[in-house]
Amino acid sequence: MIQKSILSPFQKFVNIESFSGVLLLIATIIALLWANSPFRESYQSLWQYKIGFTAQNFELSKPLLLWVNDGLMAIFFFLIGLEIKREFLIGELNSVKKVAFPLFGALGGMLIPVLMFFMLNNKVETSVGWGIPMATDIAFSLAVLKVLGDRVPLSLKLFLTAFAIVDDIGAVLVIAVFYSGNVNIVLLLVAMALLGLLYFLSLKGFYSKFLIIIFGIAIWVLFLKSGIHPTIAGILLAFSVPVRQKIDTPTFLDKLVNITNNIKKAAVSKKPILCKEQIEQIEDLDDWTNRYQSPLQHLEHKLHDWVAYFIIPVFALANAGVVINGDTSMEQPLIWNIIICLVLGKSIGISLVVMIAKKLRIVEIPEEITHWHIIGVSFLAGIGFTMAIFIASLAFESSLIYIDSAKIGILIGSLISAIIGFFILSNTGKKSFRKANKNSSTQSEDDYLSIPCSNKK
Repeated sequence: MIQKSILSPFQKFVNIESFSGVLLLIATIIALLWANSPFRESYQSLWQYKIGFTAQNFELSKPLLLWVNDGLMAIFFFLIGLEIKREFLIGELNSVKKVAFPLFGALGGMLIPVLMFFMLNNKVETSVGWGIPMATDIAFSLAVLKVLGDRVPLSLKLFLTAFAIVDDIGAVLVIAVFYSGNVNIVLLLVAMALLGLLYFLSLKGFYSKFLIIIFGIAIWVLFLKSGIHPTIAGILLAFSVPVRQKIDTPTFLDKLVNITNNIKKAAVSKKPILCKEQIEQIEDLDDWTNRYQSPLQHLEHKLHDWVAYFIIPVFALANAGVVINGDTSMEQPLIWNIIICLVLGKSIGISLVVMIAKKLRIVEIPEEITHWHIIGVSFLAGIGFTMAIFIASLAFESSLIYIDSAKIGILIGSLISAIIGFFILSNTGKKSFRKANKNSSTQSEDDYLSIPCSNKK
């Protein structure tokens, strides 16, 4: 019943993420130009400007950069949490058969780059950056696939999306376990108690967005002060949002008919305002609409544009401004290490593990996806950008040289990965895909606009 009542707007998701990738690129270019222009001091002073407040026994004051990385990115992680919950309940990860293909790809795409990083690393101080080449930037990678159009099968886009979500889960766990500070157990327990209360209310069918906001702010502050990175609070908070509707479609349609009839019967005012009866019916309609909507789907829909078109570009603008000139010392081995891990570690890891799993018949790969498709998309997975820069800022927070070096490695590695992936996939051939697609029973992209609903008899 849940599956029939929740839309899965995959086509819109791809369009949003693709345009977000374009904005991300524009913001990155602006940040690089600004940071290396005669106005570079204004760039640094803007993001280091402190904002906050101080009370007698409490202080919450941070540079603007950290408000972006700890605050706005918590909303980004909240959206990731909503997507993870949806995918596991009703989406591409809701069965062992569906999850196997992207799971093995994600495992190879995380483990091999990490092993390669340790093998190539030559300094103890930079060894903490092992988590940087793990993650994939879904906005950039889907933007490349969008440019390729129908030269790549829809199932490959679904694989990349599901793969990136599994990849995000791994990155979130790494941040929570390895990139958090000293933990204040008392504050953490208070935060977990508040989360437990929200989970209990969700289980009982109670949901209030105002309660989510109030509890969310409190939990975010508690995580921040406890030593656990506050973005983790966003993920855990998202799991408390119910996916179920309170009423089904037939009930809503019956109420809709009644409300429509009551509005027709109500007196029509000659003035350009509603009469009392019409206002009551409209309020009743709002109430029933809220009951009919899935809270998780509604929140995800409302947040997606804000995250894609505002939060992620602002994050790029704040973090991608690396000063590149001959006077600035850089950690060259770290730069090369990250480039190699993103370009070769990701591509070898994903391709090798997926093909071995296929050979052992552990996973089933759609017929229209060829070996070259897997190799091409594995290079696109090397576009690390957003999550990679985020992990770099946590790993090297005490060293500006290491942070800037890591960012340069991420930017170059992501660019090379995007070019190679695009070249491979564009040369795989439109004809071969169309032939495979014609002979297969794969659904078209329009079929993923929504999950089919049964007609009322």
